[in-house]
Order: sequence, then C-alpha cells, then structure tokens
Amino acid sequence: MNIKLDEPIFEVENLVIDLYAANVSVRAVDGCSFSVYPGETLAIVGESGSGKTVMTLGPLGLLPEGVSVDMKGIARSGDQNLIGQSEKSLAKLRGGNYGVVFQDPISALNPMKRIGPQLASQVFRLTGASKEKSKEIALDLLRRTGIPDPVDRYTRYPHEMSGGMLQRAMIALALAGRPRILIADEPTTALDATVQAQILELLKEIQRDENIAIVLITHDIGVVAAVADRIVILYAGRVAETGTVTEVLINPVHPYTKGLLASVPDLRAKQSELLTGIPGTPPDQSQLKPGCRFSDRCSNAIETCWQIRPTLKEIESSDGVHLVACPVEIANIKGKGNA
Repeated sequence: MNIKLDEPIFEVENLVIDLYAANVSVRAVDGCSFSVYPGETLAIVGESGSGKTVMTLGPLGLLPEGVSVDMKGIARSGDQNLIGQSEKSLAKLRGGNYGVVFQDPISALNPMKRIGPQLASQVFRLTGASKEKSKEIALDLLRRTGIPDPVDRYTRYPHEMSGGMLQRAMIALALAGRPRILIADEPTTALDATVQAQILELLKEIQRDENIAIVLITHDIGVVAAVADRIVILYAGRVAETGTVTEVLINPVHPYTKGLLASVPDLRAKQSELLTGIPGTPPDQSQLKPGCRFSDRCSNAIETCWQIRPTLKEIESSDGVHLVACPVEIANIKGKGNA
C-alpha cells in the first residue's frame, strides 16, 4: 500500500451490506463511514447484532459461509477499493496488510494441528521464507507475544493451552505477515480480568513497536477506555456517534451512547444504582422502518424521529471531531448554549 502518515490507512465510506439467507434478508450495515490511521486504535462499539463485525470484516471478504452478500460503497485500502475485488485479490491483501484476531481462538485454530506448525505454515505462505526460517520466525512470534517456553508451546495442540495462551497464539498468527492493520474482534471475551489486562497491554506494545493501526471490535466500554484513541458507536447497522474516546465517554450526546455508559456497573454507586439497562430491544433488521433506529427505545424521541433518518452532524468539541446522529439532542445542546 502507498500510505502517507497523515492519511487513513483504511477508510470506509457509505458502506451498505445486505445479507441474504433462506427466505430472509437483513440490512446489517446501512450507510456507515469510518477511518483509521497508522499508529491509532479505533474502537467500534455496540450491542451484539449491531453490525460491528460485519462492517469491519465484510469488505475483506470474511463473512459467514452460506450467506449471500450484496455490498455497496467504498472500503479504501491505499489506492484500492476492496468492494468488488475478487476473493483471490482479497486473500492476498488480507495476508499482506491485514491481520485478524478472531473472537474465539479455539475455533480459529485447527484443533488437529500443533500450534507451532500452524504458525510456521502461515509465515511460509505470507512471506515466502524457507521452512527453516518460517519456524524461526514462528518461535520469535510466540516469544514476542509473551508465551512462556515457546519451544515447548510450539509443539502443543490448541486444547493443551489456556484461553489466555490461545489468544496470544492467535495474535501471533495475525502478525505472521507483518500487517499494517490489526483487526481484533472481541479479543478479551471469556478471559478473566488479569488476562484481559495482559492481552490489552500486549496489543499496545505491538502497536508501539510496529506503528500499526488497530481496529478493536468490542462491547466492553472498559476495554475501550483503556486502549482506544477514537470510538465509533454503532446501533442497528448505523453510526450513532463518533469522536475521540475522551470526548465521547465524558460528553456523550446520543441517547444510545448515554444508555451504554449508564449500563456499565459503577461499584462506587449505591446498590440500587449499580446498573441501568436500556429499555426495549434492538429492531428487527429484516423489517426496517424509516426514521431513527433507536426511536422505539428512546425517551426523548419526537414524531419526526420515527419518520426521518438522522444524519451525522458535527458538534462543538474540545478534543477532535465529534459527530452525532440525533437532531433532538443537538438542538438541546444549542438551546443550552443560547440560554
């Protein structure tokens, strides 16, 4: 890729992804845009089913088998638009520029093969190094990702390793082709708090050493606060709010963002205030209605919220660009400013 440091290394514009299965179609992503820069961590946050993984991995051709896909928009990697590329082209691009840490490493790794040879095979395929050199690189990757006694772990099967060690092996696998972008899909799910912190610190260390961009897909606000630079809040396939992590988490504007933050337990609060949920359920994306997707769950919704789709508008921010798709809340902010 021909990337300048002041230009995004990966940029998505007005992405629409429709998924078709037996007798049903789902608009999983509906006109979303985002970008990520070298050395930056972008967090994509939302409830399960909001479209986080489909939006990020769809342009790379990493969608479930057996599902037909219709994709429109732009997903720019350097001077290439990934939309419309052949599977062969995407496979080459994935290997050279993108590394993916999947949500469940035990499913992503071949249970019938030892960890080391799987990693060495990936190095051999992506770099063209000799088999001896590929093994050497694989052992170094295991060492770099903090796996103790890498020579012994090289010979282990996936089921012989703990969840934390498997996640480290998955990160090593993602780094095999020396990618410029690392996509981490819920990398700390099912790990205890101590191991979560270790994995997050490992990702930050890799980023410092390699100056790679990280796209972090998660629903965990705590993880976002710890490692991300910017955040995209996704709801039912649309971007609700985006900005720097500091700005969005401290000064949330969209009702959905506020709801997400209110649903995070605060151990300093009184027992009756420990958790506040968002009422209702996400909409059925196979039967979409006009207007704001969050309107049925929003206590501030007015009549036009059910009729007109809100667009992202920039609001005043002391820390970078802050965009919000809620005209009601934007009007409230302006009203307070004029008061």
